[in-house]
Amino acid sequence: MRSRLAAVAVTVLGSAALAVLPVSAQPNSSPGSIEIVDAPFENLCTPTDSALEEVSGLAVTDDGIYAVADSGTDDAVRVLDDQCRVTGTLPQPVDPFDVEDLAQADGRLWLSDTGDNAGARTTVALTDMDTSTGAGTLRRLTYPDGAHDAEAILLGSDGVPVVVTKELFGASGIYRPAGALRAEQLPSPGPTALERVGQIGFEPTETPGGPVPFAGGAMITGGAVSGDGTVVALRTYTDVYLYPAPDGDVVAALTGAEPIRVPMPDQPQGEAIAFTPAGDLLSASEADGGPLPPIRVLYGATELVTSTTGEAGIALQVDPGAVIAAGVGAGLVVTVGGALWWRARSRRRRN
Repeated sequence: MRSRLAAVAVTVLGSAALAVLPVSAQPNSSPGSIEIVDAPFENLCTPTDSALEEVSGLAVTDDGIYAVADSGTDDAVRVLDDQCRVTGTLPQPVDPFDVEDLAQADGRLWLSDTGDNAGARTTVALTDMDTSTGAGTLRRLTYPDGAHDAEAILLGSDGVPVVVTKELFGASGIYRPAGALRAEQLPSPGPTALERVGQIGFEPTETPGGPVPFAGGAMITGGAVSGDGTVVALRTYTDVYLYPAPDGDVVAALTGAEPIRVPMPDQPQGEAIAFTPAGDLLSASEADGGPLPPIRVLYGATELVTSTTGEAGIALQVDPGAVIAAGVGAGLVVTVGGALWWRARSRRRRN
């Protein structure tokens, strides 16, 4: 109840602030307009395992769908088939704090133990997991500029992990291990220093969904990289942004490429996305107190990056200024209402 009241406060308190902020004070993913692609997500299947009520990360291999929930609700990775039936369970190899995302590479999972609602952790971590045995190793990481909450891990074809933070206001930071170390090169237990290599921000959109009205469209809650490394995806509670990365450079894509935006179906608390080996994109959401939502699929997601740009009737160029005017306020969303909501939500997590 308290978190829902705080969400209402987010809407009320933020209704007047964005209009008084200059455009330069609002972070954009790029200086130009963002192309919107109206591509449909279809229902793939609906999970029935209550352990996935707070699903926060997905990864997909030829062996199935791997799903992890926020730590504290279930400290195991569930293996699902394409009907969302649980075919296996892999206990996490180390006791986690708050796993918020999954990535996969070369037959191993990488658990992003980077959640920090209270902004109090001195280290975060990546933990690898063998999908056959569940064995794995903890690798701690430290930010160069203080604690951050992060729910997106991106592991490109070069093997370098990229962490994108989830900020209540301003731009989200883009971090990678200093020296661009590959994930398997990170010493255990560490810590390894991260370096900030860029920033990224999205304006709120009119797409419905998420537990935080309006402002949820600007909060980064998950990420994924296509199997061939050429498309990078970041999602918010309401939309997914797809970036071309033709040379496999995740950081260059996020900081220099123009994305397309695909509105997602109304989800109660969408935090998980993953590419399939075929280039489709799966999306999952927490239940947020309701029934388990379906896992949805955007077929041919990677093809959208190159095939829809400029096609009449499919994509629409939107002026960011129009989005700002339609939004009617996000400054107090994060300074007051967002803080109330986040504090209430953090009480549900392990500290």
